[in-house]
Order: sequence, then structure tokens, then C-alpha cells
Amino acid sequence: MSRGDGIIVFKNVSYEYDATRPILKEANFVVRRGAKLTLMGQNGAGKSTIFSLINRDRHPDEGDINIEPRTSIAISRQIIPRAELTLTVRAFFEQCFSEKVYDIDPKIEAVLEVVNLTPTEKQRETFKDRIVGSFSGGQQARLLLAQALIQNPDVLLLDEPTNNLDVAGIEHLTLFLKEYPKTVLVISHDADFLNSFTHGVLYLNTQRRQVEQYNGNYHAVVKDIAAQVEKEQRENARLAKEIQANKDKINYFSNKGGKMRLVAKRMRDEVEEAEENKIDVRREDKTIRPFTIEPHGDIPLEVVKLTSYSVIKNHEPKEVECDLVLKRGTHLRIIGPNGIGKTTLLERLASGHAKGEHVAPGVKIGYYRQDFSNLDFDKTVFETLMDSMQRKVEEEMRSIAAGFLLFGDVMKTKVGNLSEGQKGLVAFAKLTMEKPGLLILDEPTNHINFRHIPVIAKALHEYKGAMILVSHVPEFVEQIRIDETLDLAKKR
Repeated sequence: MSRGDGIIVFKNVSYEYDATRPILKEANFVVRRGAKLTLMGQNGAGKSTIFSLINRDRHPDEGDINIEPRTSIAISRQIIPRAELTLTVRAFFEQCFSEKVYDIDPKIEAVLEVVNLTPTEKQRETFKDRIVGSFSGGQQARLLLAQALIQNPDVLLLDEPTNNLDVAGIEHLTLFLKEYPKTVLVISHDADFLNSFTHGVLYLNTQRRQVEQYNGNYHAVVKDIAAQVEKEQRENARLAKEIQANKDKINYFSNKGGKMRLVAKRMRDEVEEAEENKIDVRREDKTIRPFTIEPHGDIPLEVVKLTSYSVIKNHEPKEVECDLVLKRGTHLRIIGPNGIGKTTLLERLASGHAKGEHVAPGVKIGYYRQDFSNLDFDKTVFETLMDSMQRKVEEEMRSIAAGFLLFGDVMKTKVGNLSEGQKGLVAFAKLTMEKPGLLILDEPTNHINFRHIPVIAKALHEYKGAMILVSHVPEFVEQIRIDETLDLAKKR
């Protein structure tokens, strides 16, 4: 296939935020019309930046990005920016267009049906005037996808589209993408989701700053990359052994004098050539170190008492009575479809003094919010983590932070300028330092590199305090001890 056959072609593209943060160096790849590809790489490697380059929100420092003339592009973003949470549904969609669209309501209704967010007959008249921030995380994820689809793009860029989606939502999205006839590039850490509809991978090699292109389903490509790494390591080991043996001979011949010195000189040339032939082995994506969230102080036997909670039934709030006591060391999972009120319940519990929910006095609460809104986006990572320390010991803080791949220039970066995956790692590092007795987790795998997930699951499995978890990722939940389940959709 020639370079001209692609709907998107990167030619020797280089891009960096600044001298300390290079993203691409003379990168080349081609996306064919109608292709469905995964963009793969570490948290913070620059995947979302590549999307911004394709969408022309950023421009390369060097090289060319050629996009087929009259090609329309739309991004389904990871999260709704805070400034847009106060918009109405109608205004949220209207901002996609440079000119006023007079028949936008039918278009909105059509894309809401596609993403399975159709309002009831009772809601239809007022739905488009509803404030975007009033929707649940899963419903907001559907709105983001609908916002991209309403533009009817030739190229659809999906940035973590399954975050916050329940099982039904992921199944609906998967079916849609399988049948979608246009070009799709997707960033996701959901391996099964990716494997179900993509047929190629663009792998962002963070060592070489290159984009490597692979054909095949996601699982097969991941195996291919691992096999290539292993092959490169074996070849380098062989060359290293050969080089060392020749160096030993050179030292021996150099001490002999005469013709042997000429032999030694010739061998030095051969060694130099062999060292040049050593393969620059790509590094596997780094994985966070094993960690422990150790509760501080004594935890009472009964940590949380729940006598009532609110759920959303038929789009109306309903108070439900219950009698649930969460004891020390107990892990509770809360389940239910998108929009039923899981996040609202967690927020009420995290406040520590909501109606119907009682947290024992003196219990420190650690809250992992799915939108990271309890992090101060204007503080640096260094300031955020130092503030979280029980004892303000910088050396200890930096040691813990390094285990979450938070070091170097990242520590000087404001939290708001991090990738969503890096914000997640900051949140876990913060919890480790806070040492809570009650751990509340709302979709803690969102944005997180799949390599980190077993490490996080093990830490939560071993957590000795009381824990309340909301997660729509079965593979993650299966790795964690769950003692009780509260189903908000269950009739009572």
C-alpha cells in the first residue's frame, strides 16, 4: 500500500510539549479508510496528543500530517470538561457546529437512541433542557459518544469510550462499532472490548518515540509485541556474549606484541561493528510497584451503618430503607445500571454525615472519585502528595510516588495538566499516604493502563479496612475479595 492510500498519513512527524517531554520523533503510519484500529501505549505516553494532532487541535513541530481532503473528524473525549457540565443537553450538542443548526432536536434524538440514552415519553419535552452535570458518569460517557456521532464524521476518534459504562452500555457500544462503516481509532484499556471489533494496532513506542503498525486482533498483536521484545532481548544477549569473548581475546593478544597486536586491532573493529548492530530493545510498558493501603490507627468494629439510600427509579429519586452494617475488614460492592445513583450514594457516604448513612466517628475516609474532582488541579503532584502525608517526610513521599511512576518532571506538573491515567495513579498514591480506615472507590480502573490493574486489585484484595467499591469491570472485581454486594436495582 502506498502512502497515498490512507485517509490519514503521518510522514516523519515530530512533536514535543517542551524539551523535556518529547512525544513523537519522525513518526510514520497510515490509516486506511474504513479501518478500525487501537492506539496503544503507556499512561502519559501521548496517545490523546496524537488524537489532537489528527483533529488539528495541535500541529507537528516537524513533518507532515496528510488527511484526505474534505475528511471530517470528531473526537469522543474521555471526560466532559468542567466548564461544559453547566450546559443544557441542547447547548452541549450545539457547540459541535460552527453555524446554528435549526433542526438540531431530531438529530439529538437520533444519536441519543444510538447510544441507548433515549428519554422516556414523560421526559421528552424537558430532556434537552437538562443540565449535563446532572447525569451519572455512565450517562455522561454516552453523551460524549453521541456528541461525536451527531457530527457524522468520516473519522471517529474514541478516547476511553467504555469508562463508566455498565455491561449493557459496553455491549451496546460494541455492537454499534462492529456495524459502523467508517474509520475508527480508539484508545482504551479494555482488552476484551478492543478485541471484539478492532483489526489492527498503532503502538506508541515511548522509547523510540515512534508509532509501530500491526495487523490482527488486539490480543494477537499484544502477543506479537511481547514475542518481538523477547526475540530482541535474546539476540542482544547473544551479541553481548560474543562481544565480551572477543574483548577478552583482544586483551590477551594486545599483551603478546608483534602480529598479535594487528590481530587485536582488527578484532577491535569487529567488536565496534557488533556493538553497533546491537538492537535498541524496546522497553515493556512500566508497571507500578506492588503497594499497600495500610489503615492508620484503630478502626471500630462497625465502620458504616446504612439505614436508607436514594435511587433513581423511572428518572425520579426514591428513598429506600435498609439495614446494612459494614464492619472492619468487610469489602462491599455496590452494583446497578448507569444512572441509578451509585456515585450519588458514594458521595453521600464520603461526606460522612448524610441522611441514612452513618460513618463511625474518627474513621478516616479515603475517596477515589471517578472524575478526580477531589484533587486540586492547580497544585503540582509534589504538593498534592506532600499534603497527603501523615508525616511530612519528602524522601518517603518520593519513594512511594516513584512506585506509581510519578517522578522527574511529572512531580513538578500541575495535576490538571496530567493525563487521566496519571491522575488515577496520583489518586492511588494519595490514598496510600492518607492511610484511610474506610476506602470508597468509584470506578478505580478508569483510564488506568491494563498492566497496572492486577497490582491495584491485589492491594485492594488485601486491604484490611472497610471498603466500598463500584466497578463495571468483572475481570478486575474477580481479583478482589468481595464479602457483600448491594444491588441498587433489586426490588425492595
